[in-house]
Amino acid sequence: MSTRAASWLTWSMCTLCVGMAALGVWLLALLSRFPRDVVIGQWLDNVMVDAAFSPVLAVVPVMTFSTMGAIIASRRPHNLIGWIFCALGFLGGVRLLSSEYAAYSLVTKSGLLPGGEVLAWLACWLWVPDIGLYVCLALLFPDGRLPSASWRPFAWFIAVLVTTGTVAVALSPGPIRGLELIDNPFGLERFPHAAVLTESLLYASGLVAVAAVLMRLRRSRGEERQQIKWFAYAGALLATSAIITYVLSAATSQSWVGWVVFVPAMIGIAGLPVAVSIAILRYRLYEIDLLINRTLVYGALTTSLVAVYVVSIVVLQGLLRALTGQESQLAIVASTLMIAALFQPLRRRIQSFIDRRFYRRKYDARKTLEAFSARLRNETDLDALGDDLVGVVRETMQPAHVSLWLRPETTTQGGQTD
Repeated sequence: MSTRAASWLTWSMCTLCVGMAALGVWLLALLSRFPRDVVIGQWLDNVMVDAAFSPVLAVVPVMTFSTMGAIIASRRPHNLIGWIFCALGFLGGVRLLSSEYAAYSLVTKSGLLPGGEVLAWLACWLWVPDIGLYVCLALLFPDGRLPSASWRPFAWFIAVLVTTGTVAVALSPGPIRGLELIDNPFGLERFPHAAVLTESLLYASGLVAVAAVLMRLRRSRGEERQQIKWFAYAGALLATSAIITYVLSAATSQSWVGWVVFVPAMIGIAGLPVAVSIAILRYRLYEIDLLINRTLVYGALTTSLVAVYVVSIVVLQGLLRALTGQESQLAIVASTLMIAALFQPLRRRIQSFIDRRFYRRKYDARKTLEAFSARLRNETDLDALGDDLVGVVRETMQPAHVSLWLRPETTTQGGQTD
């Protein structure tokens, strides 16, 4: 396919995905006007976003995957990653629109939107190819090809698994996943446990695909290594944000917490297509090392400060309760001042530890430059200074050959030395 044809097709798909997402959100807004009695509340809780906290979490992957897929496929039409992104955005848009259409049609029973059960059935099995595309994404990144010819049987296994699993889940009897108030209108008794088996095999295949990414990372060099670092960073960010969202939402029943904890989940979901696009298009590719460094430093710093803050409040409140018999705001004030005082020293220590542990070469180079700067202030012998400079360049940059040339002194007409 030519670049022009790929650009026209991908941006048309992107426009279609945006339209489906907008219609889905509009139907959800209409549905939210109904009284939240038992039936409506159950529908809203199940239909909003496939076990997420906000409709935004359903819209974000549709928008980001379709947009980034159009950008990649229009510029690199030979790379399958862009087309996988377009397919993920399209499936997300269809799932969102069909879920909200089915909810509005079946809950309101107005007859204005016929075919609610069929759209609910459509939404119940689209998650199978969706997960399969994520597995293919990990397996084919970054060049759209398998790591080696030995991975072809596994690729065929994924294709067969997604095809048979989609059919089996579509014909599985019982309540529709996410829309439990109705049964599958096309369910057959011969596929009783298709969803559980298919999901287990897909997640197991996902772990194998992650192993393929790690194998590529170990063997890669240069630009490819930086590309895989971007992908690994985005995957780690997505997994971490999902865990944080799940743990915080399960730990409390406060409604405002759901709106707060969904932010890291949204960042993780949007970060994957953005990071992959940066890696494939090679825009600011080598900044990933700095990004990983800052994430490790400030992630560890934030965790440490939060732990110190919580423990100090508990300890100080216990001491004040033992001394005065009541709690006081003094514990919160003292803990806040302690955190402010610890911020810079703790950040420096964590930065030094991260550099020594993960960036040893850069850490040694910085120490060498600092030592040379100290000698430079006190050295007066030009020959010794030249030898030190050559040694520093050889140690920090490790060139194949290094030499130092000094311009000889010249005498001007006025007798001055230049």
